[in-house]
Amino acid sequence: MAFACTVPAVATLLVDDERARITRWDFEPGAATGWHEHTMDYAVVILTDATMAYEVDGVVTEAEVKAGQSYRRPRGVKHDVKNAGTTPLSFVEIEMKG
Repeated sequence: MAFACTVPAVATLLVDDERARITRWDFEPGAATGWHEHTMDYAVVILTDATMAYEVDGVVTEAEVKAGQSYRRPRGVKHDVKNAGTTPLSFVEIEMKG
């Protein structure tokens, strides 16, 4: 089930070339991406201190994230991401092509 939200997260495409697609994501409190699945491995760099919720296979993980924190995930995992806190959440997502 997707997270309930009143406003969607805002994606801003920064780079899309033969090597990578780089997108900035901005979430107001309560905003979510909606269910999606990446076709490329990707990395995320957190820009703001916030509370992020991540749902996969019906399991929700909520975590306090800090500006400068980063992580990687493999392609092919259907998921939803939500700002579960009271302050804006922003991150840059780097999808690696071939």
